[in-house]
Amino acid sequence: MNEKQNITLSHIDADGKATMVDVSDKDISERVAKAKCSVNLQASTISLICDGNIKKGDVLSVAHLAGIMGAKKTSDLIPLCHPLNPNSIEINLTIDEEQNSVNIESTVKVMGKTGVEMEALTAVTIAALTIYDMVKAVDRETTISNIRLTHKSGGKSGDYNAF
Repeated sequence: MNEKQNITLSHIDADGKATMVDVSDKDISERVAKAKCSVNLQASTISLICDGNIKKGDVLSVAHLAGIMGAKKTSDLIPLCHPLNPNSIEINLTIDEEQNSVNIESTVKVMGKTGVEMEALTAVTIAALTIYDMVKAVDRETTISNIRLTHKSGGKSGDYNAF
């Protein structure tokens, strides 16, 4: 039997309006978040990327920079996200020729009052969208999959590690 749970949403005020959470009373601490996703491509597209033959340029380098920019601009894209000043943003892109995919991982660190999960997720998503944009002329079958948080640490809620 399913019973409704009394869940309080931190981004909804007493009148039901969306609001930014007040973090002014929170302690500053080191916050770290990691995220992953995959861009699934045709084998011929993987070959074009590896050989540097995508007309728009070096796919992995451009996607790498786009991921960093995405993490830095997260609060401009996600309406209730606090603006943060990350201390470190790492983006790793690896080609898996057996799976015909580009796997993207991000790690974002900040000393702050709120976590950087959204920045890590935005980083991999923007990097993936950049790959999509750069290969769409040669691969209409491109998909982005399995965007997920894999780790977070810092703050009152403690650590999280995905399986």
